[in-house]
Amino acid sequence: MNLQQVGRNAIVAIILVAVCAGLGMSARAAKDSADSAKAIAQLLEEHYRHAQTLRAVFLERYSAGPREARIESGTVYFRRPGRMRWEYEAPEKKLFLADGKSVWFYVPADRTVTKAPVKESSDWRTPLALLTGRANLSRLCSRIDVIDQKNTPPGHAVLRCLPKGEKDVKPPANSTSGQDSTELPGAVDFTEVLLEVDSSSGELASVRIRQAGGIEIEYRFGDWQEGLPLPEDMFQFHPPAGVAIVDGSALNNASH
Repeated sequence: MNLQQVGRNAIVAIILVAVCAGLGMSARAAKDSADSAKAIAQLLEEHYRHAQTLRAVFLERYSAGPREARIESGTVYFRRPGRMRWEYEAPEKKLFLADGKSVWFYVPADRTVTKAPVKESSDWRTPLALLTGRANLSRLCSRIDVIDQKNTPPGHAVLRCLPKGEKDVKPPANSTSGQDSTELPGAVDFTEVLLEVDSSSGELASVRIRQAGGIEIEYRFGDWQEGLPLPEDMFQFHPPAGVAIVDGSALNNASH
């Protein structure tokens, strides 16, 4: 073997070592990212695991492609197990309520309310009832990553949830209809969900839902309060006189 061949072999060996080292670093980085995502997801779940009641102010931003975003705001209440009440205050009054079995959407100005079973609701507000149920992101996400996002506040992390398919999103086999059980929606129409979490406390700062067609819905939360005396009746909807009840299940079936 001449010196030229030896030199070529040495170069090839150096390249192979560098490639192997790079692959090892990539594998370690991927594992570190997966471990970080798992730790933050567990912190989020643990933060809300024992919450009996929650209250927060929220800002909702809805955008669809280049059109101007629609912004609404109000107050949201959660009560174990799986109850929630979204009171929209601006720019108009609306109510989105989940009583554990059904979801109700009421617009006073329209004099109508839409009702549908929780298990048939594709609205992403519905899974947020898990904040006061069995909070478990693995029931909604096939994969969870930590990603870099511009303008993320210091001390916060962003989790990216890739959804499971409709057939995969169901309660664990050992779940029961007991106090903490919460039915998940039967339809999943989002492409990914970003959850901004305080990485020291596990408090949820925002949820951003991305759907096909460039649709994006973001909920930002603030002033979280826990343990407030929220009565059960607050999470029951009593249609006012003269308000028409629309079957949300029929509307969903008609749209498919």
